Amino acid sequence: MAAFVGTGVGATGRSLAASKRTCTSQAAGVRMAAEMSKSVPFLVKPKNLDGWAGNAEFDPLLISDYVDMRFLREAELKHGRICMLAALGLLVQELYTFGGKYFPKMLPTEAHDFYLKTGGMSQLLLFIAAFESLSYFAIRDTLDGKREPGDFGFDPLGLGKDPAAFEKYRVNELKNGRLAMIGVGGMIHGMFVSHQGTIEQLTNFKPLGQ
Repeated sequence: MAAFVGTGVGATGRSLAASKRTCTSQAAGVRMAAEMSKSVPFLVKPKNLDGWAGNAEFDPLLISDYVDMRFLREAELKHGRICMLAALGLLVQELYTFGGKYFPKMLPTEAHDFYLKTGGMSQLLLFIAAFESLSYFAIRDTLDGKREPGDFGFDPLGLGKDPAAFEKYRVNELKNGRLAMIGVGGMIHGMFVSHQGTIEQLTNFKPLGQ
């Protein structure tokens, strides 16, 4: 009887092990069949990024599966352009300010609270709200297929006249915008931690705690 039971248990164990190997093999086959992302090789390639300029196949949360890619590209270009201007502005204001009562020289991390008290942030909020209201019509046309994302017809130097050059500049803008978004975040957090401006951090570096 004991031998019979032991044989049954052994057979069941071998059966479970075989099933596990089969499932593992099938899962591996599914991963091999699915095209994997170049930037995140252990994740499946996002399917909705194909054909878009600057496609690095990076969408780990698969946001592009749920939100219109035209809206996502509009948002990426807008934030990238703002951050490229912001990166330059953070450096310029460290070297030069208008001075006086309303434009004292201070870190941007300190300026936020200062302009909340003096009313500058309210004025800024009003301007941003006005611009965002005007951009509604552009976004509507984009979602209706009447306008390319981020295209405001602004090309005073005529850089986009040559189609090949235009594609190159389009990718360059995306790459620089992405870098600027990361860079501005790093600059602001560096100011929070070190209480120094970006240029001062580079020219007069102080380890944390000093």
